[in-house]
Amino acid sequence: MNFKAHLPAVSGMLLITGTSIGAGMLALPVVTGLAGFLPALAINFICSFFMMVTGLLFLEAILWSHDGANVLSLSEHFLGKWGKFVAGVTFLFLYYCLMVSYFAGGSPALASLLSLGTGNPIAAPWNYVLFTGLFGAFVLLGTKAVDRVNWLLMIGLVLSFLLLIMAGSQAIQPSLLKRADWNLSLAAAPILFGAYGYHNLLPSLSTYLKRHVNHLRFSIVFGTMIPFVVYSVWQLMIIGTLTLEEIQTADLNGEPITQTLQTIVGHPWLALFGEFFGFFALVTSFLGVSLSMVDFLGDGIGIHRRGWNRFFLCVLVFIPPAIFASLHPRVFIEAIGVAGGFGEAILNGLLPIGMVWVGHHTMGKHMKTPIIGNRGVLLLLTAFTLLIMAVEAYHLLS
Repeated sequence: MNFKAHLPAVSGMLLITGTSIGAGMLALPVVTGLAGFLPALAINFICSFFMMVTGLLFLEAILWSHDGANVLSLSEHFLGKWGKFVAGVTFLFLYYCLMVSYFAGGSPALASLLSLGTGNPIAAPWNYVLFTGLFGAFVLLGTKAVDRVNWLLMIGLVLSFLLLIMAGSQAIQPSLLKRADWNLSLAAAPILFGAYGYHNLLPSLSTYLKRHVNHLRFSIVFGTMIPFVVYSVWQLMIIGTLTLEEIQTADLNGEPITQTLQTIVGHPWLALFGEFFGFFALVTSFLGVSLSMVDFLGDGIGIHRRGWNRFFLCVLVFIPPAIFASLHPRVFIEAIGVAGGFGEAILNGLLPIGMVWVGHHTMGKHMKTPIIGNRGVLLLLTAFTLLIMAVEAYHLLS
């Protein structure tokens, strides 16, 4: 096997994995923990499979169009001007919500890590300025720079995750894993939609991988399978360690689950591993989302994504959410739920389904993966998407 020939596919897989394992990692056990481990595992599998299939649907639409086509041009081509309008509004709503959550969690985390040697954390708003300047520079340089730093961040993510699991697994109580409330299992689906929201990266990734179909499919399938395994192990540890009352307290306080875990378990290294893990999880996802937003805005405005134009696009992507997050730092978990339940459901659920329906069944375009273009499959995916939107609406109203 020629590993070098498959290296682009591995890079694509890691970009999707890094985008998926993000801020949702810290919020997910809070909501799935209320249902118990088996219900959490079941809804995790269903949502990961759903997002993998809709990612493959979106890939079909991308490959039917010209290289460089993004969400706006794709939705207009297949769904008309109203489709373009819905896609544009939803994209901005979804990814600005996610960017706000990344700034709200990532800026203080970076400041805290940098203060480990001095004990004097960088205060707001300078921590937001530092976070924006440091990681915004990689996005400004382009996809290749993001890919390179993502490799390093993913190594840090994996190592810190393994160390965190080793430190926290000693406190797992098998009796806590037996608790199950299947009625609450669907409540975690909006967060999971946000957790597996990598689709925004696919237009940029398609160009980066030179529209190589097998490499792109490999990236999508394994880029969703790895987060599923990681999320499952993570939920096993959290639900097996914390009681229902402790999880409910974290939910009410809107705090990252690593903070609650450290407080309850009290392992001397747990706080440090948790800080590094949370930081790497946020930044890998932050880079994927911000990279796709630059391409989206460039496509929407109609300008090339190079030189001073790219700098202007980066300002539009980073500055508004950084300012909002600095003014409302406790918006973290609620923003992820709303983004997943509505933004991800529409943009990464209904839109890819609609584009493939029109492209395959109306325009007569040939599908490289025919089984997922079947009318029955598309209708089933649509019904599940609408169900998750209803769950999030009920949550907000109640």
